[in-house]
Amino acid sequence: MTRPGTLGELRASGWESRPVKEEVRANALARIAAGKPLVDGVIGFDDTVLPQLENALLAGHDVIFLGERGQAKTRIIRSLVGLLDEWTPTIAGSEINDDPYAPVSQHARLLVAERGEDTPIEWVHSERRFGEKLATPDTSIADLIGEVDPIKVAEGRYLADELTIHYGLVPRTNRGIFSINELPDLAERIQVGLLNVLEERDVQIRGYKIRLPLDLMLVASANPEDYTNRGRIITPLKDRFGAQIRTHYPLDVDVEMDVVEQEARPLAAEQLSVHVPEFMAEIVAEITQQARRSPHINQRSGVSVRLSITNYETLVANASRRALRSGEREVVPRVSDLDALVASTAGKIEFETLDDGREEQVLERIVKASVLEVFRARTRPERMARLVTAFDGGVTVNTGEDVPASEYASLLPKMDGLRDALADLGVGETPAGVASAVEFVLEGLHLSKRLNKDAVGGKATYRGRG
Repeated sequence: MTRPGTLGELRASGWESRPVKEEVRANALARIAAGKPLVDGVIGFDDTVLPQLENALLAGHDVIFLGERGQAKTRIIRSLVGLLDEWTPTIAGSEINDDPYAPVSQHARLLVAERGEDTPIEWVHSERRFGEKLATPDTSIADLIGEVDPIKVAEGRYLADELTIHYGLVPRTNRGIFSINELPDLAERIQVGLLNVLEERDVQIRGYKIRLPLDLMLVASANPEDYTNRGRIITPLKDRFGAQIRTHYPLDVDVEMDVVEQEARPLAAEQLSVHVPEFMAEIVAEITQQARRSPHINQRSGVSVRLSITNYETLVANASRRALRSGEREVVPRVSDLDALVASTAGKIEFETLDDGREEQVLERIVKASVLEVFRARTRPERMARLVTAFDGGVTVNTGEDVPASEYASLLPKMDGLRDALADLGVGETPAGVASAVEFVLEGLHLSKRLNKDAVGGKATYRGRG
């Protein structure tokens, strides 16, 4: 469909101008009525964060999201672009998306006065109506609001001429959504410059006697700890946000696993067939959940969902490396691969004050607790009885990175009760699947104090307790 190209054609088309918050409200109402999610790609907030966000948008409020790192604050904010109309008309050449029916910049006003109904119209896509700034201590008022452009002055314009202004990010997002990430990092004197934007809906630039009545939705994010650590949000600015919404980490393992499944990008190689058993994915998610409850880990800093994602990717990478070295094509992660998660875990959590070397001990306890939790949830004790009896009769099993999958698979016909023990794990009887399940069951029995384990480096020997 051909869009109107002049102001006169736009009027004749019946297009009506509306404030950006009314536009967002109307599109949000349409999504809610159609049963569609308000934002895409966000898991676990259906009963907590999203209802609050819906209320804020329907009420026409500016919003600030408070939450620790890795709680999808930025993703939610960026997804709000989907609530804008796909195409919006502006005065051609306008730097601040002037409304054709109510231009505010001098350029647009002069153009409309000169050309009238023949004023050229441009159509701006919704993606261009979203502005974003990561707050840093060196952010200036010029960055956000605007400044005199010396080049324009050098071209012969007078300083008093409004056309010498170089508009900042906020005016350039007029009739759109502007986001400030990590708001407390913005210097307090710069935060003052946003007061008028949020309440009076205008900006003032330097000593110019101009007033730009901006049409804007302002959204911000902050970590609650930033109020007292790196900086704070000044009280008058907090007061001007209509809604303050707290985000959170996944509340249970199932949601954590859903996030990992959506976000993880594990290694994919043509020569390898990768399959991650559900119990191994659950262990990865449980490690993060256990870390969020550990008294040895700084909970004020938070334990991000990114920990689950990177651990999952590292688990698959280590299993793939092991398979390639042993000449196997099927990749199925095992419990012995969990040792590789130290590298991807240590950088994503902050420990409370501990003696040197204690960090690895804390991580080891978290991994063991996670394996035991999943083992208890995934297996039935009565299926383990014959297997434990076999170990009490003198059976021993060696495990480790250097043990090929075929060696584990050969245990099935030899070891009494092993098939029963693996029956609930859904890995089938492929060598790699059996290897993963055997290591999981043996480690679970050891942590349940039903088998003994002798471990040296990445190798282990399981035997009966008799």
